[in-house]
Amino acid sequence: MKVRYIKILAVSMLLSACKDNELFEKEMYRNEVALISNNYYNTFQEVVDLTNEEVTGYITASTGGTHAPTINLAIQLEEDQTQFDIYNRSLFDNDEKLYAKLLPRDKYEIVNNYISIEAGTRTGRTSVKIRPAGLSPDSTYLIGLQATAAPGIDINPKKKNILYQVLIKNAYASQAENAFYAMSGLVNGMVTAGNKKLFPLTGNSVRVIAGIESFESKADLINATSILLEVGTDNHVTIKPYRNIKVTQIDGDSRYPNEFRIEEYFGRQFNVFLLSYSYELKGVTRQMQEELRIEIKR
Repeated sequence: MKVRYIKILAVSMLLSACKDNELFEKEMYRNEVALISNNYYNTFQEVVDLTNEEVTGYITASTGGTHAPTINLAIQLEEDQTQFDIYNRSLFDNDEKLYAKLLPRDKYEIVNNYISIEAGTRTGRTSVKIRPAGLSPDSTYLIGLQATAAPGIDINPKKKNILYQVLIKNAYASQAENAFYAMSGLVNGMVTAGNKKLFPLTGNSVRVIAGIESFESKADLINATSILLEVGTDNHVTIKPYRNIKVTQIDGDSRYPNEFRIEEYFGRQFNVFLLSYSYELKGVTRQMQEELRIEIKR
């Protein structure tokens, strides 16, 4: 009798193991589709050069599973604010002035609202036409998207949404990098030094805090304390007020000739601004002779 029960138990265990193995193999072979993004609120960063022309970016989907799919997989893309709202509420709660912004409609075009993953391949993509001119380096711009598919196509529920983030850059500064120029020089003839962050504005201009002022990320303070550096085709730098500050460019200084240079030392390259100007703030005038220097990352 005992032997009979043992045989029944063994058969049951064998059948259960076979069923578990079938489920495991089915899971391994399943071609689950995901939109490519990082784990930080499903964001994907597209860094684009500031230009008056259209720039092309891409939204990509991939599929998992042991083998590539044997049929074409078509994934529809729909604009959806769900993840966008989660992003803002989670990071900034009710402080709406810090909220990310939806990328303005006139700044992009999704060429096709679907992604096709061809049979035998793992990935597919669609292109995004981006018009970055006029975007602010002080704002976070996002496009909220969601993937849907026909019955029979599995989409990873954790990767069905994406926040497509557009970041701007030029040859002198990038919104994607928290990089600072080393500042050295003279203020009213006295030695000074520090670090400054440059913000891309157009293809050939950047914004920077004037002189020895402190940076604060508030619009009124940025407007009051910032200057604009515009690099000409001859690398001569024109210094202008960004908004409200009074600034006067001083030319003729041989050591600080208001020029932009790329300098190389022992295989390392540096962006260098050599600036001479005076500015007035709160009734106080300061004269700056200033070098801004940063290593170019390759």
